[in-house]
Amino acid sequence: MAIPGARMSSLIFRREMASEAHGEGARAARTWKILSFVVALPGVAVCMLNAWLNKEHHPQERPTFLAYDHLRIRTKRFPWGDGNHSFFHNPHTNALPAGYEEPRH
Repeated sequence: MAIPGARMSSLIFRREMASEAHGEGARAARTWKILSFVVALPGVAVCMLNAWLNKEHHPQERPTFLAYDHLRIRTKRFPWGDGNHSFFHNPHTNALPAGYEEPRH
């Protein structure tokens, strides 16, 4: 046997949640949608443009290799390739345990 008051309170709660979607919640959602298109997307575009323009004017030099014992530890081989290169290995920026490899041209 179900408790009669529990069913009634459940219906009231659902009705309140449904009516909130047409009131304050809808205005808040519209505000955030406008902010996303007016502020966030142009902000991302400006940041991308800044990174692209600065890349051409300031080429990155390779940092000096320092053979620290606690860095680049390989306790087991990677399951791809020769087992020594990470999945997103970049020979210009990522060093191997023995040092940087010569970039292939």
